[in-house]
Amino acid sequence: MSETASASPYLLRQERLAHVIKAAGLDALALNPGPSLIYLTGLHFHLMERPVVLLFAPGDTPRLVLPELEAGKTAKLPFPLQTHTYGEDPHEWGNIFMQAWSDLKLKKDARVGVEPRSLRVLELRLLEYAAPKALFLSAEDLIAELRMAKDPAEIAAMRQAVQIAQNALQATLPAIKIGMTEKELASELTVQLLRNGAESKLPFAPIVCAGPNSANPHAVPSERRLQAGDLLIIDWGATFDNYLSDLTRTFAIGEASPEYARIAQVVAEANQAGRDAATPGVPASLVDSAARQVIEKAGYGSYFIHRTGHGLGMEEHEEPYIRSDNTQLLLPGMTFTVEPGIYLPERGGVRIEDNVVITESGSESLSNFPRELKVVG
Repeated sequence: MSETASASPYLLRQERLAHVIKAAGLDALALNPGPSLIYLTGLHFHLMERPVVLLFAPGDTPRLVLPELEAGKTAKLPFPLQTHTYGEDPHEWGNIFMQAWSDLKLKKDARVGVEPRSLRVLELRLLEYAAPKALFLSAEDLIAELRMAKDPAEIAAMRQAVQIAQNALQATLPAIKIGMTEKELASELTVQLLRNGAESKLPFAPIVCAGPNSANPHAVPSERRLQAGDLLIIDWGATFDNYLSDLTRTFAIGEASPEYARIAQVVAEANQAGRDAATPGVPASLVDSAARQVIEKAGYGSYFIHRTGHGLGMEEHEEPYIRSDNTQLLLPGMTFTVEPGIYLPERGGVRIEDNVVITESGSESLSNFPRELKVVG
């Protein structure tokens, strides 16, 4: 093993993967393009009409099936990798997959882990052609276990993604004016994200919703114009070095009504309670209940209509999920959102979302953008 390879985070992750695969009673893992393949190799491919699959078996060199035009991406990797390339004729695909599988020398009825939410039928059928007696099983829990606790470099990237997002929103606020549309504001925020250093592939298109639209947690920016008295929810994030941020703040267009000011205060207190409850060794459900109890005590329990948060890292939504039935224990390095909300149907809503990391002694919010109901416009 070379000195470069021994220092590679990808090789270390592959070694951890080998142990996890064995412990799970699997013989191999098959991945198509996406966050898990990037996590293990640093290789970026997009899902397209040409299949790309990584085959990983403990104790053997990983095999990567890919088109010839993508082969240049595998040059000078800091770990061993065997490539199996094909040309433009789709009739070649089955034989190339069969060759890659054969080279692994696995037993015919091998147990192969896959990601059901990511693996397409295209790749699955080619794998089944290459290994007709193999059993393809979900490995999502296994991969979540591998990726859930972030190392210092991953957390540093997330911290930068948060800072970029916060800077972008700060630069956007002066542009908010009564009469502009939600789409116009979302466009300005997108421009500011890119100007402030976000990678071109954002975690998601910013959610900008005002007035009655803010009562829909996943509203899509529309042609509705901002009006005095509206609540305005902005849910946005940035990507930096493959890692994401996901934040939400709520604003008032002009002066907020007493009830809107009240629910904004309640949500801020629920957000604080959730972040305070996030400590090592407690179940994820405790964070949810801590935030939810504040809102229920204030009489708005029926208007908090989603879980308190979700894991965050290379994906916008990943483990651990901060919901009432999740007994997953929170451990140092785990990163997730805390985002309680109150949504008054056909009137308006408030959500405050922060990105949190579990530390050895408690937790830290990577985000610190002001949480009070600021008047804009």
